[in-house]
Amino acid sequence: MSASGAGLGAGAAAADSLEEQLAAARAENARLEARLASTTAWWSTAITKIAPGVIELRGYPVQQLIGNVDFISTVWLMTRGELPSPQQAALLEAALVASVDHGPQAPSIASARMAATSGVGLNSAIANGVNVLGDTHGGAGQQCVALLNEMVAAHEGSSAGEGSRADGIGGAGGLGAGRPLDELAASLVASYRARGAFVPGFGHRWHPRDPRRDPLLTLVERARDDGVVAGKHLAAALAIEDELAAKDVPMNIDGVSAVVYGELGIEPELARGLFVLSRSVGILAHAWEESQSGQRIKGPLPKGFLADYTGPPTRAVHLAPSSR
Repeated sequence: MSASGAGLGAGAAAADSLEEQLAAARAENARLEARLASTTAWWSTAITKIAPGVIELRGYPVQQLIGNVDFISTVWLMTRGELPSPQQAALLEAALVASVDHGPQAPSIASARMAATSGVGLNSAIANGVNVLGDTHGGAGQQCVALLNEMVAAHEGSSAGEGSRADGIGGAGGLGAGRPLDELAASLVASYRARGAFVPGFGHRWHPRDPRRDPLLTLVERARDDGVVAGKHLAAALAIEDELAAKDVPMNIDGVSAVVYGELGIEPELARGLFVLSRSVGILAHAWEESQSGQRIKGPLPKGFLADYTGPPTRAVHLAPSSR
């Protein structure tokens, strides 16, 4: 082979080698990009975009929200994805204001106040109060939204919707679709009475008529008349209240706020979350007040009082004789 032929062969080999290296590099880059994509997707979110110098909430730059969008509208934006109309925001705000507090006799408030006297931080006291909110204390609103959803769906002949009971009035074992609201309310109340249960959202152990009922319902009625909400959940709740009128069991805060949440299209579980957000304000206020009192280890009973003991009378421990 001539010298020129040998040189051409070596050049071709070098070119092939370079192409192989480039192909390998491209493959490695693709592998790394795929790994990076899977890593950044680990906590992917449609809520907040964060980058150096960038904070966006649901696509809105935070610097545009600050000073221009109120807190209630921001709550709506974060949980629902879009900004509400002023009328929607006002209705949600009214429900949240109505639920902020119900005094130290509420277990969530009492729990936070006791925690505040036990040497924990304010955040721990607040968490203590929030963690007391469950199905029994704090859950009736969610249950009532689900119940109203079910009634509206049954009345309209559609599926029962999220959070409904499978055996409820809108389910397979109920009255069937398209029935009048008063018949649905009668069936629902009868089913609760048959099992000795309270209808969630109606009646109050402290208030013969909950002072929060009338102003909130008035706002819902106004929103219905203005075309802001449809009024379907309002009509369903009033039908239940009419059915309970003989026993004078009007709507309580859980029921009337459930009307608001239902009319605004807020799902039952999110409605409970919003109630917790609202009640956290009262929990914070009470925990802070108690932390400033100077009291230490404040229990459920005032000093000098002890809980009644109902166990066995005082008795001695009879030891077996020693085997030694």
